[in-house]
Amino acid sequence: MTRTAAREIAIQLGFAVLAGDHDPRAAVEAFFEPEHYAAMAAEGELYAEKPSAKDIDFITRSVVGVTEHQRELDGYIGQYAKGWRTERISRSAAAVLRQAMMEILYMPDVPPAAAIDEAVELAKGYEDSEVVAFINGVLGGFYRGEVLREPTPEGETHE
Repeated sequence: MTRTAAREIAIQLGFAVLAGDHDPRAAVEAFFEPEHYAAMAAEGELYAEKPSAKDIDFITRSVVGVTEHQRELDGYIGQYAKGWRTERISRSAAAVLRQAMMEILYMPDVPPAAAIDEAVELAKGYEDSEVVAFINGVLGGFYRGEVLREPTPEGETHE
């Protein structure tokens, strides 16, 4: 399984966990039970290949991380969503943003550029070009402000 596929599964699972207020570890464990995962293969190509232990570890860390840091990540989304009301942001766009931000902040084995590029590419499967551009802009601003600590255009830092 590619990292892109594992990331997409993580986004979908994270979305479901937050929407249903489920325990993230239990949700991932149940999702990958052999019968359940085999049934998912009928849902689409994404589930055709069984993930390796390394893929499941990445997915688990992602889902748990997004769940544990949801408030923080949503705060960053609100902060960097210039010109967009948070209620205007679709749930799928928010899920993609949370995943990428969590990877950048809490997964040092994932290069930030890869997290951003993958988020933008995955968003293309769920959103129109305006929202994809928005996701790219939010993640770029977030990276510059929170990781590189560049000043904002107004001369303020994001601390």
